[in-house]
Amino acid sequence: MNFIDAKKILFICVENAGRSQMAEAFFKKHAHHSFQALSAGTRPNLEINPIVVQAMKEVGIELHGKPKMLTGEILSQSIKIVNMGCMDKESCPKLFVDDLENWNIQDPRGKTLDEVRIIRTQIESKVVKLVDQLRK
Repeated sequence: MNFIDAKKILFICVENAGRSQMAEAFFKKHAHHSFQALSAGTRPNLEINPIVVQAMKEVGIELHGKPKMLTGEILSQSIKIVNMGCMDKESCPKLFVDDLENWNIQDPRGKTLDEVRIIRTQIESKVVKLVDQLRK
């Protein structure tokens, strides 16, 4: 199976600058090559949260690139959609998707590095459980 044929797993949040970026990166680390992780947001930020980048670098994962816009094409191509949690109810991805898993993870925006480390651990734990579920 090549990368194009991989089953797409989508992690979404509003800004695609923290939680969904971490989830995408951890999924890529833990999942089988037959899956492709993607992340996107309803109102993407201009850059990934620098504290999130620092926290992920501590565990050997380099985050690069830019936050991406959630599109209908990305949604329709995904076999599993995970909403990281919403703080901004007007832009919440849950408004646009009926069948999704909601993880209710705190937004790392404005948090200290120690707080982001806790969020990072929560996200990795949930990603590992998701990978285990998908293997069954």
